[in-house]
Amino acid sequence: MTTCSPEQTRAIGRKLGEAVKSGAVIALTGDLGSGKTVFVKGIADGIGKSDEDEVTSPSFALIHEYAGRLPLFHVDLYRIENRSDIGELGLEEILESGGVVAIEWADRIGKEALGDHIHAHFEMTDDASRDILLVASGAVSVEILNHLMEELV
Repeated sequence: MTTCSPEQTRAIGRKLGEAVKSGAVIALTGDLGSGKTVFVKGIADGIGKSDEDEVTSPSFALIHEYAGRLPLFHVDLYRIENRSDIGELGLEEILESGGVVAIEWADRIGKEALGDHIHAHFEMTDDASRDILLVASGAVSVEILNHLMEELV
C-alpha cells in the first residue's frame, strides 16, 4: 500500500494496532526516515496508549514500553552491532510476555527468533510518500492482516 503523508502512515498503523492480539510481533524494516516510528505511533494509538505518553524512537534506550489495551514494547535495534548484544536486551522475555512487540531494524535479528510475525517494510518513494509492504508469517499474523485489510477497504 502507498501512503502520501505521515498522517496516513500513522492511520494505517492505528488500524493495525486496533487489530493486533496478545503476543503479536511486528518486524519493521526500511531506511532511516522511511516511516517506521510514525507507524509505531499509530500502533500505539490503536492499542489505546495514554495520551500522556509520547511515542518516540527508542534509538538510545533501545526499548520503550507503553500501556494500553495490551502492553506495547517498541524496540529499536539500529545501534545493535551483533546478534549477541540482542540477548542482553531481554528480547526473548519480551517476545514471550503476551504484549505487542514492534521491532524497528528487525533485519538485525533472525526471522526464526520472531516466530509468527508481521513483516512491515517501508520504502520512501518521495519526501512524503511511502510504500508499505505487509507480509504475514504465521496463522495469527494472517488473521490480523486479513482483519486489517477488511478495515482498510
